[in-house]
Amino acid sequence: MATYVLLHGSYQGAWIWKPVSALLSAAGHLVYRPTLDGCAERKGGLRPEITLASHGNEIANLLFYEDMQDVILVGTSSGGMVVCQAAEHVPERIRRLIFIDALVPMPGETVATINGRAPYSRAELVYGPLPENARGQIFADLEPAVQEWALARYTRHPLAPTEDPVDLTGFWGRTWQVDVLRCTRSPAPPETHQRRTAEKLGGAYAELDAGHYPMLSHPAEVAGYLLERA
Repeated sequence: MATYVLLHGSYQGAWIWKPVSALLSAAGHLVYRPTLDGCAERKGGLRPEITLASHGNEIANLLFYEDMQDVILVGTSSGGMVVCQAAEHVPERIRRLIFIDALVPMPGETVATINGRAPYSRAELVYGPLPENARGQIFADLEPAVQEWALARYTRHPLAPTEDPVDLTGFWGRTWQVDVLRCTRSPAPPETHQRRTAEKLGGAYAELDAGHYPMLSHPAEVAGYLLERA
């Protein structure tokens, strides 16, 4: 039995991993899918103190308080950054890191520079379109019924964890067992960034013909990929 911890990305919560989690659990594995502070059902806790460091700390604490060992820590999109921050704190509890269409910045980088966009405004604590404007911008590549389900759960994302330049020097100073899965229909994070992640961390690189939310569009394929690494 393997232990998976599945970390969501921006505009999401634990809910996005629900189909994949069910498949992993049915195969006999232990699965955690936490919602990060300030996101989804925890959006009421939004405050300036939420940072990449605080997100990483809460996942590191989860691994400690649940006595987890040999963890397969999985992150998608901006959740890849949280994987890095959490792993830096509890490397002794990590078996493998898996990045699915994920951001893995080098020290000093920001998401804006990686994705080639302008920095978001600091006027608010969150970024992303207002919920009433999210249709057609977020989850647009999902089939209609799944898209409606996802849009009903959409929340704007805490700003600082992705807009602040990262440290992560401790993460990059260690050796990890790493797998990178890029979604070929997703323009961001760029292919060059994801190939760099695999190359610099000495990890395996693979591609999936999917958009940025493969855990909803291709749950069986994502679960199969994770099970192969158990």
